Amino acid sequence: MLEWSAALCSILGVWLMAQRRLVAWPVGLVSVALYALVFAEAKLYSDTLLQLAFAVFLTYGWINWRRHAADEGAIHIAPLSRGKLLRDLAIGLCGGLALGAGMHLFTDASLPWLDAVLTGLSLVAQWWQARRHVATWWLWIAVDVIYVGTYLFKSLHVTAALYVLFLGLAVLGLRAWRAAARPSALPTS
Repeated sequence: MLEWSAALCSILGVWLMAQRRLVAWPVGLVSVALYALVFAEAKLYSDTLLQLAFAVFLTYGWINWRRHAADEGAIHIAPLSRGKLLRDLAIGLCGGLALGAGMHLFTDASLPWLDAVLTGLSLVAQWWQARRHVATWWLWIAVDVIYVGTYLFKSLHVTAALYVLFLGLAVLGLRAWRAAARPSALPTS
């Protein structure tokens, strides 16, 4: 029941995010709290920690989006430079490898390296989402594909199915955010 509740809340949160709705952030906070419990029970400790980190990023994103909302409530997309993209990916990978080493050496974590690298990259994607970058959806697509296999391997079938849905929502989010980022979609002054 807990996994189902977490999954349904997550679907709603990602769908709202793809639509650039401010209410996505508090829905996301509920979702990560539920999933922290699910992953702790499955001994996916990096994923558990990821949910706690997501809570921090969700709070930041909510505040950031409120500051950047247009008068009509629309959230404007911000560009991401190639240099920052590469820097952020490197930080995510290095952080993931460091976390993986810790999980491998000091816990009974299942799939410590893979789980940790996915955690690092997920934090990058969440950061980009909070900063309103289209690239967030490309990274979510890549990470979600790998998460589907991971959760199937761990017999978290509901969560694996959820990540298949997340893939579809990420594609919708990518399309919607790319359209919103086009110069013709920006308000004129």
